[in-house]
Amino acid sequence: MPASSLAEIYSLNAQQLISHNSMKVTYQYQFYPDTNQKISLNQWLRICRYWYNRQLGDRFDWWEMNRTAINACPLKTSIAAPREKPNYYHQKQQLPILKKDLVKVFHSGELLDFKQVDSTVLQDVSKRIDKAFERFIVGDGKGTKSGRPRFKTEADYRTMTFSTAGNDWIKLIRKNWVYIRLPKLGIVKVRMHRPIPSGFVVKQVSVTRKADGWFIQLILEDISVPQFTPDQVIPNLLNRDSINPG
Repeated sequence: MPASSLAEIYSLNAQQLISHNSMKVTYQYQFYPDTNQKISLNQWLRICRYWYNRQLGDRFDWWEMNRTAINACPLKTSIAAPREKPNYYHQKQQLPILKKDLVKVFHSGELLDFKQVDSTVLQDVSKRIDKAFERFIVGDGKGTKSGRPRFKTEADYRTMTFSTAGNDWIKLIRKNWVYIRLPKLGIVKVRMHRPIPSGFVVKQVSVTRKADGWFIQLILEDISVPQFTPDQVIPNLLNRDSINPG
């Protein structure tokens, strides 16, 4: 293998190792919302589920109008005006419009108030749709495609994620309890069955409704993990076999 290729491999491996200089863990605890908070959380889940299904339906509409098999011509085709493929940024831009007034659900007549839900939670719903649909039509990094995304029922959609969080969300720690402030919900009481490790910071928070109650997941990151600096190795005839992919 040429020395230049060996140097490229060393450089690539070094960049990959340097980029992973922090450690993340997820801790799950049960929390106990009061009656009003339970009503709000359930309403949030309803709004997020509607927003998820609405975006998925929009993407399927685009897909049905624009897909054409390579080896055949369809006998019928859509006469709708062509439009760009919906993506995360395009669909996220609809949120300010939806927040201006109540949104009526066509099949049930419900009125949903998107202003009730934190903006980062709604944006995370758009990210979930984007990832699911891209895996369906494009595939992952290896080209492996997933199955057709499904519309969510009440039993399917049970988790909401605050994509940005911080240690200032933790307001009080007392013995086996921790009090956490969630945007637009207030302070919730969390049973802390194991302590939050020192040196970690809160990066993201998710809440999940399960059969036995409500649970909160804290994604913690330790940014104090020392950065790995690989030794500089000059490729030569003596060490080239140890990194030869063949």
